[in-house]
Formats: sequence, C-alpha cells, structure tokens
Amino acid sequence: MKIHPARRIRGRLALPGDKSISHRAAMLAAIADGQTRLSNFSTAEDCASTLNCLRQLGVSIERAGASVKVNGAGARGLRASAARLDCGNSGSTMRMLAGLLAGQDFVSELTGDDSLRSRPMRRVIEPLERMGASIASNDGRAPLRISGRQPLAPIRYEMKVASAQVKSCILLAGLNARGRTEVLEETGVTRDHTERMLRWFGFAVETLVERHGEASRSVIAIDGPARLKARDVMIPGDISSATFFIVAAALLPGSELLLEAIGLNPTRSQILSTLQTFGLDAQATNLREQSNEPIGDIRVGGNGVTATSGGEATNVLRGPVIARLIDELPALAVVGTQLPGGLEIREAEELRHKESDRISAMVCNLRAMGATVEEFDDGLRVGGRARLRGARLEAREDHRIAMACAVAALLAEGESEIAGAGCASVSFPEFFQLLEAVVER
Repeated sequence: MKIHPARRIRGRLALPGDKSISHRAAMLAAIADGQTRLSNFSTAEDCASTLNCLRQLGVSIERAGASVKVNGAGARGLRASAARLDCGNSGSTMRMLAGLLAGQDFVSELTGDDSLRSRPMRRVIEPLERMGASIASNDGRAPLRISGRQPLAPIRYEMKVASAQVKSCILLAGLNARGRTEVLEETGVTRDHTERMLRWFGFAVETLVERHGEASRSVIAIDGPARLKARDVMIPGDISSATFFIVAAALLPGSELLLEAIGLNPTRSQILSTLQTFGLDAQATNLREQSNEPIGDIRVGGNGVTATSGGEATNVLRGPVIARLIDELPALAVVGTQLPGGLEIREAEELRHKESDRISAMVCNLRAMGATVEEFDDGLRVGGRARLRGARLEAREDHRIAMACAVAALLAEGESEIAGAGCASVSFPEFFQLLEAVVER
C-alpha cells in the first residue's frame, strides 16, 4: 500500500462494530435461550473466526453483511466439532472460547495461524485447569486440546496479568461452574464488556471493591450455573479502530472530523483524555447508552501540535493506564513524533506478545522515517518532534502496526510504502478505503 502525505482530514464517518463487543455478543448469544440479532457486527476477520467456530459447535448463525442472527443453543446445547476449531489470528476467539469449552462434556481442539500459535496461552490454561478442565498444549501455546468437565469447580482467581481476555475466559467458564466464581484485578484496569454483556443477557454480575489499607482491587463475581435469555444487541463503532482517524485528524492542521456512534466504555476511552493531555482536540459529544454500553460521537479538530502541546518535558505513559491504552499504543507512538517533549511508553511489555512484537515494530518503522526512538524491554521513548520522511515500512502481519504506519505516512514528506498492509483486514477491512474518503491532499 502506497501512502502519500495529507494536507488535512475532513468528513464524517460511521465505523464498523466494536471488535471486542462483537466477539462477546456472538459467544453469549450462542449459549442463550432464543434468537438474538446482532446489528453492526464487526467486519473484522477475527470476528468471522468466532462465528465460524460457533457454527462448528452446532450453533445456527445467519449473516448478511453487518447483521448477524444467532439461534442460541442454550446452556447445554453446544456440540463437539468434528474438526479443529480454527481461530485464525484471533487471540480473543481462542482465549474466550477456551472458557466456554472448558465447561462442556466433550473434547475440543483450538488452533490458529502461525502468529496465534506463538502467543502465550498458559495464562488461561492455568485457571481453567484449576476449575477442573484438562488442557494439553504445545508448551503453553496453541493448539489447545480441551477436555471439558460438567460442572466445573468455581474458583477465586487473582489476575497475574492485566488482560480482559483472561478475565472473560474465567467468567465464561464460571457460567458452567456450580457455585461462585470470583476474579480479582486492580480496580477498573481492564475492559468490562463481558460483565456488561452478561447483564444485557439477563445474568447477574457483581462488581465489588476490596480494600486493603490504602490499596483496593475489584472483585467480579458470578454464581453458576447460568441460563441466558436472548436479546438483540446494537454494537457501537470500534474506538480502537477510530483511534487512527482521531490521531491523524488531530495532528493535521485544519482537519475537521466527526465519528458517529462510537463506543465510549470508560475502560476503552482513555485515548481521548490522553490526547487532550497532549493538547490535541478530540471531544466526545451526544453521549447516550446502547445495549448496556455508553456511546457517543467524537469530534476532532486539527489544531495540530503547538509549541506547548504536551509541554517541553518528556510525556510518560506507564502504570494502570497502559492496560486501558494497550491497543492504542502504536498510534500514540506516532503522536510522540510530533510532541515537543516526545513520549515515553513503559510497563508495556505485553506489546511484545501481540500479533507481532509491537515495540520492535514501531521502533524500526519510526526510525526508518527519521524519528529518534529508544527501545526498552517494556516500551520505547520517542525523542520528540521529528520531520518524518516517507519510507518503506513493515506491517509485520499486524493490523495495528499497518494502520499506525498509515497515520505516520500521512504526516511524512514524500511517499511511503507499507509492506503487508492487507493485514489491516484482521480488525478493519475498510480502513484504507475510509481513510482515502476523508483525506485531502
């Protein structure tokens, strides 16, 4: 994909459905009693992998574009698949589906592409085995052969990594446990789409706060076994996908962009306040609720980066905020090339275990464009405002790297070429088409 510099971004867009919410809505609809219609379902290849796996498990699913009709199989209605369940490139599919399958009375095998088979799965294997499932793996990686158990044993589990996928896996397994399953995590760290979606399907989820001196942590608790009631779901636009348009418009002077009906879950919308901290103009308006999720429109003004944006000192992102920005960090690394004080991202070692090593990928690509970037084991430091130049960039088979590189290329002088840009379809097949629709040169 060849990208030329942009003068500004102008227009209004409605984006495909949120990928994280789409995964969860499909899985819960599959085990609910009755028929669920999912509107604005994500067009991502990852979410298509989830639907394909559910079909193999005996769930009747009809799809027409962004509209998906799921005929729920009920709490005990899933059936063993005659073939391996191919999760493609989707860690969400594999980790969360593992939770559902752990509580079934049959054997399942989950696999995926080369990237997914290299990613850590011990983080879900360990709690599921504590609940009574038996899981064989390739040294903690896929393929996973899951011998389920009915019912599972409930557990009280303290999260070792800040991961909504792991939390969701345990909660989904807890639906097939007899008794109270509890997940403990730092307060408000990971996205809570699973808890919200369970409530939407009529199942009680408790969220409590435990205090230990000055420290506190969240306890998410459910009492199994569960029965869910089918209910139609309207899925908001994906804020992680929106981030690339927001960043491009905010950094290009004279831009005016409106993104409509975007999910603004508090565990996901940190990107807006972070950009505002850097002096950029991105505002949420028309706030409302839809299918138990907060949504709104996002208006972006291209004030560009002024001499005082973000201050002269290096801006630092670290601590709990990292989990709330994990998908947006590649785009924020691009923002760092335009801040007078630069940007440092730390305590983000999890980025090395995504579809690619995203720390290494952004360091190499931004250096190729002329930015000064220092690499750490757990992050990177962009040295400050740089005059980016067009270059050959490598997507590394990672959708978010491809899209972050496209944003950087819009800011650069001269043409850039992104090798492997087609991988953007994993989360956002329409990305380049929609970007071209709002770019003015």
